[in-house]
Amino acid sequence: MSLIKATKNAVSPGGKHGLSNRESRDPIGYAVLALNKLAQSELIDRMGLRKQTEQTVFTVTRSGFKVAGQAGRAFAKKGKKGADGVRVPTANPTGVFDLTPTEDEQMLVDVVSEFAAEALRPAAAEANETCLAPDDLLKSSLEIGLPILGVPEKLGGISEERSAMAGTLVAEALAKGDMGLAVAALAPGAVATALSLWGTDEQQSTYLPEFTGDDVPAAALALNESKVLFDVLKPGTLATKTDGGYVLNGVKTLVPRGAQAELFIIGADLDGKNVLFLVESKAQGLLVEGDPAMGVRAASLAKITLEDVTVPAEAILGETDGSTYLEAVRLSRLAWCALAVGTAQAVLDYVTTYVNERQAFGEPISHRQSVAFMVANIAIELQSMRLLTYKAASRAAQGKDFSREVALARKACGDKGMQIGLDGVQLLGGHGFVKEHPVERWYRDLRAIGLVEGGVLV
Repeated sequence: MSLIKATKNAVSPGGKHGLSNRESRDPIGYAVLALNKLAQSELIDRMGLRKQTEQTVFTVTRSGFKVAGQAGRAFAKKGKKGADGVRVPTANPTGVFDLTPTEDEQMLVDVVSEFAAEALRPAAAEANETCLAPDDLLKSSLEIGLPILGVPEKLGGISEERSAMAGTLVAEALAKGDMGLAVAALAPGAVATALSLWGTDEQQSTYLPEFTGDDVPAAALALNESKVLFDVLKPGTLATKTDGGYVLNGVKTLVPRGAQAELFIIGADLDGKNVLFLVESKAQGLLVEGDPAMGVRAASLAKITLEDVTVPAEAILGETDGSTYLEAVRLSRLAWCALAVGTAQAVLDYVTTYVNERQAFGEPISHRQSVAFMVANIAIELQSMRLLTYKAASRAAQGKDFSREVALARKACGDKGMQIGLDGVQLLGGHGFVKEHPVERWYRDLRAIGLVEGGVLV
């Protein structure tokens, strides 16, 4: 049963979930109530994530893989050409600096946190080794509505208002299970959210129905490039205007699930302005190669080469003055900050238990002042990361300028997140260096925060 059907059939106002004093609840409220029921079902057992996967192991070797763009599905052109698409209204500001999640947001976090703990965490080690997220896990992420979190209700999603805050909380909760698997699960939703924010009526009608159905395509926001000292605001990928369309040339790296993706949003330079383009994987001249990295390996990172890829004029997503591209960069960085917060929280939880249980000289090592202070510093820096990220997400949801806030969050999460990963490894001593404990993987993942652009978006 799809999420929307489940919310309509399984949940009604005035039930036993504290709704008696409310005549209605927004779609996210309905969704999370249905998700509570889903979380108590046999879904986790059906996935069998604790057993070795029966599918062919997709191990990205040093030589990697190289494939042409997937033939993919045929996206039928619909909607009015050039007409504005449906937009989700911004959240209503309260005027109070209170970043406590709402009741609905907290319920959503609780469900996603359970999914992360019961599904993502057990599958993380193998997914890291094979550079592949299990199919069953990805299908289950669809059932809990991740791709449609930022899609308007009118277009089949669950958003009644701008969901940057909800998306941030979800990304954080997923990353507590595993950052790589979180990125793999969130990648299609980044494209769906981008279409909801900036797509025309034709673009939304053509692509969004695929994300709200049962067979959601893999998709990715591709902004990163492998140049030395790469500046996302100065992309090397170039778009050249032709009669009736554009030709794209360039290389994008660290693209999540690139080999499986059927739709890409590509950032490119068009006459000195940064622009986003919708590119289907079946486009001629699009080549995908394995691009395994130090961290976030479960996201099946890939490199995309575009050689004279031709797209129609209506492939441009949003404005051509650079404003849409800049907002996409900021919202992507916000998502990565949320992922950093979730992974750093996993580190803190793990090392706190470890130092209290690890014995040395007849007592827990947490009794040593240097150890206790290091754990305390992790908690302090983590809280600062969280508050900065939430502040940026709150302003983004309200449609306010959040450029300063997201810049501060990005700096804090990039620097302090990496330090938290390093301290986590240090606190485990020799155990921090071996794969028996997950902290070394979290450390590698946290190093991506200050480097990776695109991939996810809230």
